[in-house]
Amino acid sequence: MDAESQKNHLKAYGITYWTLKKELKVKWLLNYRGGSFLLPDTQEIQKECLIRGVSFEVISNDMAENILEEISSPSKNMEAVVLEKAPKIAVYTPNGKQPWDDAVTMVLQYAEIPYETVYDEEVLNDNLLLYDWLHLHHEDFTGQYGKFYGAYRASSWYINEKKSAEALAKKMGFNKVSQSKLAVALKIRDYVVGGGFMFAMCSATDSFDIALSAEGVDICEPMFDGDGSDAGYQNKIDYNKTLAFKDFTLERSPLIYEFSSIDMTRKRNVPRTSDYFTLMEFSAKWDPIPTMLCQNHTALIKGFMGQTTSFTRDEIKPNVLIMGETKINGEAKYIHGIKGKGFFTFYGGHDPEDYQHKVGDSKTELDLHPTSPGYRLILNNVLFPAARKKKQKT
Repeated sequence: MDAESQKNHLKAYGITYWTLKKELKVKWLLNYRGGSFLLPDTQEIQKECLIRGVSFEVISNDMAENILEEISSPSKNMEAVVLEKAPKIAVYTPNGKQPWDDAVTMVLQYAEIPYETVYDEEVLNDNLLLYDWLHLHHEDFTGQYGKFYGAYRASSWYINEKKSAEALAKKMGFNKVSQSKLAVALKIRDYVVGGGFMFAMCSATDSFDIALSAEGVDICEPMFDGDGSDAGYQNKIDYNKTLAFKDFTLERSPLIYEFSSIDMTRKRNVPRTSDYFTLMEFSAKWDPIPTMLCQNHTALIKGFMGQTTSFTRDEIKPNVLIMGETKINGEAKYIHGIKGKGFFTFYGGHDPEDYQHKVGDSKTELDLHPTSPGYRLILNNVLFPAARKKKQKT
């Protein structure tokens, strides 16, 4: 999985997942040649690699033992993690969304990793218990329809999506979309606390935490829910209820395409030519979880924007791990935390290979980006639940 040898990093994850589905174990060699996978040598696996265009090397048992011995050396920042079972994957996304509307569904399809979709009704009916890993599509959990009101309130797609969301909320017994989305967010939080793995990108990150923090508080203006917001609602926000963020200020204006001070999009002054974020280095033997989530063939990754591009460092809770940061301004791009028995990862931005994705833009063709390091981070999270966990020491 290093830069020089692998022709298709993304599909290599699909091969690994496919091998796990065959009930074969895989060793993930953390920090060894870009986070390589050690698979059993079978003709079936070799054939599948050839079909999918994935580079591989056949090695002897002695060579494999030598590699594992090298990795186990205390002087090497490497570790071999056993992947045991293919996780069952759910993507939280509304009906009618195209796969290219969301980077995760797009890369899952490209890597040929199977997933199922769920939405509000399935979540409220406790269907999340059927899954090991959950991705949150670019959703707005606050009931403000993505804060698209300022630019798109007269657009037919905005009007139709608002009507659909209101009809679904009413069908489920809620008076407002904000109430139904809060109920969904609470179910997802409970899924994580109970041991689930949750991954979110773009607006699903901060809007999720904002919804949790505003439980019992009306933060929606009349154009969103038909009545006024609570007076002084900022002072009623409870940061103790969030997963990742603290001390943020909500954006009150419905005309501003922003939820809160968590996001750095409007505050950053980073030229596109300098927009890169750096992955942190962790001890593979002592901190295998963040090491696993940061496996890549480069530590420097092209930046990309979204409604939520990145996270204000001072508004991240101290128990949340920053795994990727933009050095030029100190913003956090990629963060991870533990809640109860489960885990969550938040990744800022919309599409790792589309710098400034806008409504109506054409889809990204991953055939043009088979070695994308930005997309690799997503797939690290997909395989994460398959790992035999060791207790994190630091």
